[in-house]
Amino acid sequence: MSAFTPADDRGRIVNPFAGRDLNWLLDFRAETRRDHPFLVWEPFEGERQVWTYGQFRERVLRVAAGLHRRGVRAGDYLLVHLDNSPEMEFLWFACARLGAVVVTTNTRSAGAELEYFADHCGAVAAITQPELAETVAKNARNVKWVAVTEHLVEGGTPPAGLRPDKASAFSSLDGDPADLPKIEPDPWRPGSVQYTSGTTSRPKGVLWTQGNALWGARTSAVHENLNENDVHHVVMPSFHTNARTYSILPTMWVGGTVVMQPKFSARRWWDVALRNKCTWASTLPFFLKALMQHEIPKHHFRMFGNAVNEPPFDQAFGVRTIGWWGMTETVSQGIIGDALLRNRPMSTGRPAAGYGIRVLRDDLATPVGPGETGHLQCHGVRGIQIFAEYLNNPQAMRESFTDDGWFITGDRVTLDADGMITFADRDKDMLKVGGENVAASEIERVIAVVPGVHECAVVAQKHRMLDEVPVAFVIPAPGVPVEGNNELPAAIMAACAAQLADFKRPRQVFLVSDMPRSTLEKVHKVELRKRLPVAG
Repeated sequence: MSAFTPADDRGRIVNPFAGRDLNWLLDFRAETRRDHPFLVWEPFEGERQVWTYGQFRERVLRVAAGLHRRGVRAGDYLLVHLDNSPEMEFLWFACARLGAVVVTTNTRSAGAELEYFADHCGAVAAITQPELAETVAKNARNVKWVAVTEHLVEGGTPPAGLRPDKASAFSSLDGDPADLPKIEPDPWRPGSVQYTSGTTSRPKGVLWTQGNALWGARTSAVHENLNENDVHHVVMPSFHTNARTYSILPTMWVGGTVVMQPKFSARRWWDVALRNKCTWASTLPFFLKALMQHEIPKHHFRMFGNAVNEPPFDQAFGVRTIGWWGMTETVSQGIIGDALLRNRPMSTGRPAAGYGIRVLRDDLATPVGPGETGHLQCHGVRGIQIFAEYLNNPQAMRESFTDDGWFITGDRVTLDADGMITFADRDKDMLKVGGENVAASEIERVIAVVPGVHECAVVAQKHRMLDEVPVAFVIPAPGVPVEGNNELPAAIMAACAAQLADFKRPRQVFLVSDMPRSTLEKVHKVELRKRLPVAG
């Protein structure tokens, strides 16, 4: 589907991972750390499982051979609609072994979103879990086949009605590694796609090369000062960048251990962390707020990663937190706190080695001075530090890069007087809902076509646990009442439930007769946000 050819760079730049790919990394660790635990699976129900590096590689090769037997070839796109699970990890590396592209999608996506993902990337097959199999089958209609894992996302055996038959069970994806075709290592080869919300109405497919994945592995390992004795506690969703290149891949780079749970659970966190002697974790503020409601035991964590350096949480947990900023498009952290030195509390960090960082005033030409807030742009080589391309979306590529090749992040940061950078805010149409990026325009696109809607605007409401949640202000069509109208909000909520992931759905719909306006008659969303109390 995509033909990433970085003509300007590939011909004149020696890739730092020349002659290497993910297969090389897995092979290297299977040889040097063969009997050391790599993946520990801690389901909420069922037995704990452990794979050493050697066992993990063997399982990956067998899954790759099974995929090949089912017709998956180099260059094919494979839709993987899974929550955290061992199968997700097998598939990520199995696709690399075949030269296929793994497309990981958010399991909270609505059917319409899933249909778009599958068709947009041209997926040849899909793999999902029992709870989502019906949704995938109904919406990914153009794939050749669907395979289903044999356990529920939280562990345990699915009920008879959700249990896959023998032909469609994930376990059927098993083959002889001797049958696998030979593949030459190529760091420029497309390797994975993640769909991320942007400022457009449709999510964009962020295409990473094999070199991007290795860059994330090596760079994050250095940023986080990881070593072979570290045990990384992973509760972030592994279909996203944070778990993939902030936790899983850098842990493999250093030869450490990944301890994975299906998702975050404050009630189960400490039991798993203590049993496995976890030393490192990527966190979110609402994780820590939830954990604060439980007794904090003596533990083995030495460091957390979060959006800011050394927040007040550190005193309660007895750890040290490094701040970071990054995006799916930047693969690793473009701004990072120092893991070896003290950082100013509540700052984000400094420009990371390998990335260009500039902060511009509103004229998008003049650099900000100390203490000023401006627009953040990031520079790197496409296919190494920066993603390769937005899959099948040349318009988004044109709109996302400056003429001189800098990536336009849509974020605003403050260049502090001491040289530190502190995140300020996002593009006015972006929300951060419990760690998930949400484009207001994506929600507005759904609401706009609901009968009875004349105009709508979606803004972020501050939330005590999730940081932000979306709410909608709607001007009804002429003749549709504002006061006492419960039917229109209900219709809007129903449309959003049918077409959007749950975290994208507005928590409230306010019917109004008019909205505040800024220049060019645009809705003044800052004023709308001022009308809202903190939720949650």
